[in-house]
Amino acid sequence: MGVLMEAYRTLRVRLDGPICTVQIHRPEANNTINDLLSEEFQQVLARCRDQMTVLVVEGLPEVFCFGADFKAIETGLAAGVAKGQNPEILYNVWLDMATGPYISVAHVRGKANAGGIGFVSACDIVLADETAVFSLSELLFGLMPACVLPFLIRRMGFQRAHYMTLMTQPVTVQKAAEWGLVDAFEANSEGLLRKHLLRLRRLSKKGITRYKRYMGDLDGTLLRHRPPALAANLEVFTDRENLDKIARYVQTGAFPWES
Repeated sequence: MGVLMEAYRTLRVRLDGPICTVQIHRPEANNTINDLLSEEFQQVLARCRDQMTVLVVEGLPEVFCFGADFKAIETGLAAGVAKGQNPEILYNVWLDMATGPYISVAHVRGKANAGGIGFVSACDIVLADETAVFSLSELLFGLMPACVLPFLIRRMGFQRAHYMTLMTQPVTVQKAAEWGLVDAFEANSEGLLRKHLLRLRRLSKKGITRYKRYMGDLDGTLLRHRPPALAANLEVFTDRENLDKIARYVQTGAFPWES
């Protein structure tokens, strides 16, 4: 089962030799992302990057990760803090997952939405079970997946990412595999993950490090697109109209177009 690392408030982390498994674990908040989760994830990567050859990212069986914690944003707004969460740490986490000296594997079960798609598309390999669905809901609230899109476009192309952003509706795992967001899926995704890890754990740290560095040199878009992504995120998450829509949704469950 591996060795459990010290307790984190938003994550469960297990080390099994060169394999580090990080479970996003906020069941009380529908596995959404807050600033603490971003900070703790960054801490785990910094602590384990020299040891691990494989990073596995997973969520809960019903929800992988559902994006930004709207409740935390609404609470901040009520306290006079009119802004969203800090996007820079989270973008840097995804950048590290995409370019760092280890193989990153997303194991997706249930719902992956908004920022959850950032965790998915930043990974080198995406595995899923048949319950997995993928969505970008940001435009419903006047937002945009600014920090997600550089990773998503890199993985499945501009038009597919553009369409997914505009439509805001869930995409099945079958469609996600057809579009290139998912590499493989099965009803028993645990077995699928084990088969992949049996193969991946044979690779050397030195070989992985050199390969990921080379791949990063071939495609420098993620680093180049970080400043405009952060700027666009800041713009939409400091717009008071957008924040009011989020607060109303948290308080009443009503979407912006509903009376």
